Amino acid sequence: MPKEFVISIFEITPEKLKQMGIKGIITDLDNTLVEWDRADATEELIEWFKKMHDAGIQIVILSNNKEPRVKKFADPLGIPYIFKAQKPLTRGFKRALELLDMKPEEVLMLGDQMLTDMMGANRSKLHTILVKPVAQSDGFITRFNRFIERRVYKYLSKKGIKTWEEK
Repeated sequence: MPKEFVISIFEITPEKLKQMGIKGIITDLDNTLVEWDRADATEELIEWFKKMHDAGIQIVILSNNKEPRVKKFADPLGIPYIFKAQKPLTRGFKRALELLDMKPEEVLMLGDQMLTDMMGANRSKLHTILVKPVAQSDGFITRFNRFIERRVYKYLSKKGIKTWEEK
């Protein structure tokens, strides 16, 4: 389970992160920052990265995707990245923490999937925020994960736990 649910990463501000004691962000790429089939960052996203940078908050992209996809997105922005992270395994999260040179309690994980992003981040003792996917379409494996997630959301709803689906 994530610690928080947000509809968009743009709800996350440097001020909020500073209040939480967060100095770094590990973020998924596909369907968290941009649609899985979009090559480049939007202007709004570039501005969000700049605000984080100006506030001293470091960012690392942690993706299960292949290097060409992640590199094409991250390099123009000057953001370090890890590809083929094999989330939910913790190895990629540990590498991201090393890149940031931070402790887990100083770092936030942003992702759009419970079974990869949130599970791996929770196992790595990071604060977790589940972002509503920016696209309605997914790759094959992700579609299976979404099927499982929908069942979890129904269960949470019955228990009175609000997710971004009720916002």
